[in-house]
Amino acid sequence: MKKRPVSPRSHSPAHPFTGSPSSLSLGRNASERLQKIHQLIAANKFPNAIQLAAQFEVDQKTIRRDIEWMKTHADAPIAYDRKRHGYCYSEPFDNFLGIPTVTEAEMFSLMVASKAIEKYQATPFHKPLQMAFNKLAAQLDRKIRFSLQDFDSVLSFRPFAPEVQDTQRYEAVARALQHGRALRFDYRKPGGKRPEPRRFHPYHLTCIENLWYVIGYDEDRADFRTFVLGRITGPVTVGEKFKKRPNFDLNKDLRNSFMIMKGEGDYEIVIEFDAWAADMVRERMWHASQQITTLPGGGSRLRLRLSALEEIERWVLSWGTHATVIKPEVLAQRVGTITRALAKRYPTISETIK
Repeated sequence: MKKRPVSPRSHSPAHPFTGSPSSLSLGRNASERLQKIHQLIAANKFPNAIQLAAQFEVDQKTIRRDIEWMKTHADAPIAYDRKRHGYCYSEPFDNFLGIPTVTEAEMFSLMVASKAIEKYQATPFHKPLQMAFNKLAAQLDRKIRFSLQDFDSVLSFRPFAPEVQDTQRYEAVARALQHGRALRFDYRKPGGKRPEPRRFHPYHLTCIENLWYVIGYDEDRADFRTFVLGRITGPVTVGEKFKKRPNFDLNKDLRNSFMIMKGEGDYEIVIEFDAWAADMVRERMWHASQQITTLPGGGSRLRLRLSALEEIERWVLSWGTHATVIKPEVLAQRVGTITRALAKRYPTISETIK
């Protein structure tokens, strides 16, 4: 006997559920029930609401809500066969996944992801990320959504001194990266008085310490360079397509950088920290090459391999008297020069009174 499927959307007597698709919600225990309904329909058992309600010990309204959820959220091609008095698939359908279920750890991770999205404000990523998260959250059952709201008051990201980003500039760079197109812009070096024109092939965009950097090939310098987006001035022009050079490897390129700056040197960095700072040093991954050993008295020794000293110099100074440079001598001298200059700038209280 040939089936004559009828869409349940147009068959109101069999499907009286009137809730809008966006308002559909199912209980935590619905996932197994939905999987079983899918299996029965896929096996051409033609289950109907009366039979399913009796089998799962729920009312028929719940079953109709389940069917509507499957159609709306899982794109299940469910139809109702009048002759067989049951549900069927109007076309092959084997990829039903059911309701997303999450553990407490996964739920907490979802909340972390939601909060982390705020770090991308003033970038083209923020709106699509927020929309994607909202779409995912809408698939969760009501109890989990309420739990996410509970986490909202106990979890937050507090980025220190986040960059104030120009959205149009960022969008131009992101568009060029996506389509492999060259860029033209004016760029001001740190401390520079005037910006300089640049012809640039962007390869990679990265965020480090709340600053956005674009890495690529500088045509005029004939070498790879890294630019801070916030130091680009004036309009950004997206130009013609370019062919990427095969020798670019970001991980290799930044392997010996402390954060983003790279150099031509090869320095073994050895820094000792007192007991006050030792725990904070041990608790974090500062660099892929790091080796941390415990010293007598509770201190720590950190050993790294870097190609440049500028970033590690500033980092050492941020620890004040709790860090001491052991190697290399050139880094110890640079830190010493700065601290002596600071001592002259900030005389002691007794000297100020005199």
